Amino acid sequence: MKEGAVESSGGALPAMPGPGRAMARAGWPLMIWGGAALVLLLAPWLLGGASGNAYAVTLLSHLCAMTVFALSYNLLLGQTGLLSFGHAVYAGMGGWVAVRALNLAGDGLPLPVSLVPLVGGLGGAVVGLLFGLLTTRRGGTPFAMISLGIGELMYALAAMFPGWFGGEAGIATNRVVGDPVWGITFGPDIEIYYLTAAWSLAAALAMYGLTRTPLGRMASAVRDNAQRVGFIGYDPKRVRCTMLVAAAFFAGMSGALTALNVEVVSAESLGSMRSGMVLLAVVIGGSAYFVGPVLGAITVTLMAMALSRHTPAWQLYLGLGFAATVMFVPGGIAGFAADQGRQWRERGWRMLSVPYVLAASGVLVLVFGTVELVEPLYRERLRLGQAAPVPDAAAAASGGWEIGGGMPWWMAVVVMAAGIGMLVLARRFRARAEGGQDHGSAVSDRRAS
Repeated sequence: MKEGAVESSGGALPAMPGPGRAMARAGWPLMIWGGAALVLLLAPWLLGGASGNAYAVTLLSHLCAMTVFALSYNLLLGQTGLLSFGHAVYAGMGGWVAVRALNLAGDGLPLPVSLVPLVGGLGGAVVGLLFGLLTTRRGGTPFAMISLGIGELMYALAAMFPGWFGGEAGIATNRVVGDPVWGITFGPDIEIYYLTAAWSLAAALAMYGLTRTPLGRMASAVRDNAQRVGFIGYDPKRVRCTMLVAAAFFAGMSGALTALNVEVVSAESLGSMRSGMVLLAVVIGGSAYFVGPVLGAITVTLMAMALSRHTPAWQLYLGLGFAATVMFVPGGIAGFAADQGRQWRERGWRMLSVPYVLAASGVLVLVFGTVELVEPLYRERLRLGQAAPVPDAAAAASGGWEIGGGMPWWMAVVVMAAGIGMLVLARRFRARAEGGQDHGSAVSDRRAS
């Protein structure tokens, strides 16, 4: 009998987890959140510090704000099963309220800059409550279409009332208001980054805790079967509305953090482009896991802010990545990593090493061929439009070598075909390895019996 098992009339029963194991399990979340806090603390200094790479610090601030935005969206999509095409409304209105409040603070309103994200969150929650009472009566496709209509309505209203919303130019603000506290004015980028990081970590912790509450569990039940939830005495409409208000609050906080970073809010912050970006982030990262939207937010932000500096085709690459995720990795980055980790534990690295090497090589070859085909086409389009040439991503990564200069289009197609062939071969190797292990397990079971 195994150590710790309990003897009974039916044989040995599995042992209950001991105190040490339970404490170890309870300590994992603390270690993960502590590690996240440490990363946020050290990230700007690893990238150059306060007087080093200012662009990197700004990028980190946008990463934090986008992470909160994506996590708030996943409260609807992943937790409650509500597909929204107008989530940018709550982030945009939160940013608008934050900018208005900041301007009032400059006129004498006793509001610390450090509390402006909370004000933006409250603004987003109010708008979420107003729209949630109307939109959450139904889930599924009706909710998605109504959210799309509300998003377009708010964008049109922002354009119709420029004196209220700022029009195309937006509403500018100045985040350096009030007297400094301990020498902190929130003027330097490094100071606003740490404010953004602190609020982002607090918001992520709050959303993680919300998913563990009875409300979060009930939202998952509404997602799976709203009719059954109604049968046991709960109102699915009320659960949806409450989760929408919570998601709108955190989205408004994200919009306020973004407004503090760029010191302006415009009608574009309410548009469908921003709603589409957060949807891409959650799907690419994986909506079934809490960390999925974080990974998706990092991916989308890096493509929008870093890759866009090197190539005008970044939106095409983002779209291709989204399509590939939906078709081949429906669980997103987080789901794929969890599945591969499970396979690694069950089958071992020896059996999966060859498929992994082939798959990784195939992806690299396919991406290289795709870039070789796309970049010359974009350069030609810019040349015909008499626009200024834009350096491409591969040239920046290869020390100035001009992509497409020595490879005709048909060769790029051949390279892409080779990459696809390597991926197909990797899939066959993996299927053969899995089949061999299953056959060996069946033989062992027959021998044991």
